Amino acid sequence: MATLRAARVEDMPAVAAIYNDAVARTTATFDVEPRTPEAQLAWFARHDAAHPVVVAEEGGRVVGWASLSAWSDRRAYDRTAEVSVYIEEAARGHGLGGKLLDEVLARGRAAGIRQVLARIVAGNEASLRVHVRRGFREAGVLRRVGEKFGRVLDVHMLQAPLEETA
Repeated sequence: MATLRAARVEDMPAVAAIYNDAVARTTATFDVEPRTPEAQLAWFARHDAAHPVVVAEEGGRVVGWASLSAWSDRRAYDRTAEVSVYIEEAARGHGLGGKLLDEVLARGRAAGIRQVLARIVAGNEASLRVHVRRGFREAGVLRRVGEKFGRVLDVHMLQAPLEETA
């Protein structure tokens, strides 16, 4: 059973390894080059209480992570974040993505994030399901916006409110 906790700088090699596997083998991210150790540390440094990074640890090993990242550098978007969730292949299919998503959303809510956005490639039904189960709704589909592995890809834009609406 995985333990969820706030990520630490020493977790960044494992976080990068999980992400870089997705870069190399999936369309879950539109990055096409692996993240370098320096870039991973810079990414982590851009996160704070409102933009947490949470890891799932099993047997002393990081097997998944989730983060909230700034949606835009424009100040009017300060309370809007984008969510990311990545699980190593061997740990998928056991509900860990949903647990990480729940945890990172709770932390974002506590820190004052009001809206969370998710970009999910068309065809990633498992990711779409886990987000919809947690209150995300489709805001639209961006048609033919990405190209990876010789395929032209659509992206679903999803949005979830973290605040109570009147």
